[in-house]
Amino acid sequence: MDGFSPSTKINREENMQTTRREFVKLSAVATASAAFLNDFAAVAGAGAPLSPDEAVSLEECQGMDYLKMAETSPLVRNSWNYLRREISGIKDPGIRALTEDIYGDSTPRLSRDRRERGHIWKELSAAGYTGQSLENVLPPLPADMRSKYPYIASPGSGYGSHHAYPGGLVTHVAANVKITEAIVNTYVEIYGYSVNRDIAVAAQLLHDLHKPYVFQWLDDASSRAEPPLAGAGEHHVLSGAELLARKAPAELVVAQICAHTHPGTDEEEKKVVAWLKAAAVIAGVDPVRYGLLDKNGETLPRPRKQEGFICHLGDHDFVLSVPAVQWTLPVLREIARSDYKLSARDLDGKPFNSLRNLIFSRISAMRLEHLYAQGREQLRAAVHAVVKPV
Repeated sequence: MDGFSPSTKINREENMQTTRREFVKLSAVATASAAFLNDFAAVAGAGAPLSPDEAVSLEECQGMDYLKMAETSPLVRNSWNYLRREISGIKDPGIRALTEDIYGDSTPRLSRDRRERGHIWKELSAAGYTGQSLENVLPPLPADMRSKYPYIASPGSGYGSHHAYPGGLVTHVAANVKITEAIVNTYVEIYGYSVNRDIAVAAQLLHDLHKPYVFQWLDDASSRAEPPLAGAGEHHVLSGAELLARKAPAELVVAQICAHTHPGTDEEEKKVVAWLKAAAVIAGVDPVRYGLLDKNGETLPRPRKQEGFICHLGDHDFVLSVPAVQWTLPVLREIARSDYKLSARDLDGKPFNSLRNLIFSRISAMRLEHLYAQGREQLRAAVHAVVKPV
C-alpha cells in the first residue's frame, strides 16, 4: 500500500493524464507558435517579423485605438508604403497629384450644406436610387475627418465583411493594385499591347476612397453599418461622386466605378450607368456633358475602354477575404473566451472587438484562415503571438 485509497489513486492518475494532455497541448501551441513566427519571418515583406516579446497584453490591446493599431502593424505599414510607391509611379501629373492629395487627406469634398444635401437626397429618391432617410444616405461629415478617420486606419469593408480591421482598407487596396498591375503586364506579355496603366492603376487606388467616411469607427470598436445606394453599397457611388467633386478625368471616374461590375453585357452596363448617374447627382454635374455617358445618356461612351474591365478584375480580393473573416471569427470568439477569459457580454462589445481588430490588423484574416486550414493550434499560436493569453 502506498498510503492512498483506490479512489485517491485513480484521481491522481487522472490528474497526471490531464497534466500530460495539457503539457502536450501547450507544447503543440509552442511548436505551432515557433512555426508561425518562422513562417511569418519568411514572408517578412509585411515588415519586421513578430517575436514572442512583441506580443502585447490584453489590457494593452484594449487600450489601443484604431489609429495606433494600424500604424504599429507591419502588414499595414508595408501595404501603405507599397501604395505610396505606386502613386509616385503614375506618370500623368494631374492624376498623380489627385491621388496623392486623397491619400494625404481623405476628407470628402462633397457638400456639407444640409439644405443642398436635402435636395440631393430628394433627387436620388425620385430616381429610385434610395429608400433611405437623408441621415442614413448622406450622414453629416465630422469636422475633424482628417485626424479622426484617416485613410490608413480605415476598415476595408463592413464589420462582418472583408478586411474589417484598422488598416484593412490599405491592405485590401494594396492586394488589388498588385493584381491590377499583373493584369496590365499580362496583356503586354501575352497579347502584345498596353492599356492606359495610369488610368487602370489609379482607378484601383481610388476605387474605395470614401470608405474612411462610410465605415467610421464607433465607440465599441466596430464600424458604421453601410446602407445601399443605387443598388450598391453607398461607398461605391460616393467614391465616384468624390472624384467628380475633385474634377477627376471622366475616363478615370468611369474606370473606377466599374470596380463592382464590368460593362460587358447590357444588364451589367445598366448598373454601371446607374452608379454614374447617382454619383453625378451627388456631385452636381451633368453625366453626359462631363463625359461619363454617351450622348444617349444610357450607355458608357463608345467605344468602351478596357481599363474599367481591368479595375473590375483587380477588385476580386473579396472573393476569399470575405469568407476568411466569417470562417475565423467563430474560432476567435472561442479563443477569446477560453484563453482571454472574456465574458459573453465582452464577446458582444468593445473587449472582443478590440482583440479581433488588433489580431486582424497584425496578421490579416486571410493569413489567419490559411493557418486555420493547417490546424486550429496554428491559428491559436498566431493569436498568442499578437496578444498574450491571460
